[in-house]
Amino acid sequence: MNRTARLLSLTLTCGLPAPGIAFAQAIDMSHGQQVNISNAGSTDWNRDAQTVTFNDQARAVRGDVTVDADQLIAFLRKKAPPPGQPVTPPADAGKQDGQGSDPMGGGSQEIYRLQAIGHVHIYTPTDQGFGDKAVYDIDQATLVMTGHALKLVTPQDVLTARDVMEYHSNEHMSVGRGNATVTTNDGRRILADVLVGYSKPDQQPAQPGAPAPVKPANAPDPLSSGSSKLEKVYAWGHVFIRTPTETVVGDRGVYIPDTSIARVLGHVKITRGQNQINGAAAIVNMKAGLATMTQAPGARVEGLVVPNETSGSDASAPGGKPATSTPSERPAR
Repeated sequence: MNRTARLLSLTLTCGLPAPGIAFAQAIDMSHGQQVNISNAGSTDWNRDAQTVTFNDQARAVRGDVTVDADQLIAFLRKKAPPPGQPVTPPADAGKQDGQGSDPMGGGSQEIYRLQAIGHVHIYTPTDQGFGDKAVYDIDQATLVMTGHALKLVTPQDVLTARDVMEYHSNEHMSVGRGNATVTTNDGRRILADVLVGYSKPDQQPAQPGAPAPVKPANAPDPLSSGSSKLEKVYAWGHVFIRTPTETVVGDRGVYIPDTSIARVLGHVKITRGQNQINGAAAIVNMKAGLATMTQAPGARVEGLVVPNETSGSDASAPGGKPATSTPSERPAR
């Protein structure tokens, strides 16, 4: 939609200065000197609440991070002077309330929180976040999204959730709460009530004064490089893992993408076709599609093996063990 002459632009500083070391491309608005906010509708200043509300096609940009929403609300505070520098009274000091020229009460302002409402889309050249509502705490470098169809997308994986989606820039941590799912770009999937993923940057942080890395001229897609790489995923509650031949459920688990290995603990069930074994822990090789039940010394593994039950050309029970040809039986409990 073409933006008209009513387009309004506001430039404000944020609470934290740009440090000498920063991780590029992450959804992080805590670094940089200013935020540029524009919109195609009305702009409302609330002096008492110290907020500025941007309506209709609102957009906030800071560095490589862009926030689009139906409405953006910037929460402001007076910017603290540098250490050792005395506080300078605002130009409107001494005037009666309402007579100053600055509707925010004068003085330099900084944004410490940004709230987005309606059709929220937060993105960098590599990562994207989607939701109905979002709050970005600039001091804490934390993004919290709520609403329907919550999603965080990187070139390596997609994280979805029903209730809440969080992104903690300083910890390189993503959290999905409520029917959370992480799907890697090669189709591996883990589901749980809560998923916590830790990422590491593909590139090392630039040192002060060092030249910026040069992006290859033949890079096919801006979403193909420069983002963070999923390092570890923790899962809690109703953990569900599917391989090409088996499903594994349990109470909690951890997955290491580099090794393609997941460990599931607590009331574990491995199912292949009609065959099922139960135990306390399992190791899942998601690349090989093989789940193996592991137990502490003296613990028991229980299961049900259906004779001649096959899955394609494979007639093995969960864990890669051959199915028995004797009549079906349950182990003694």
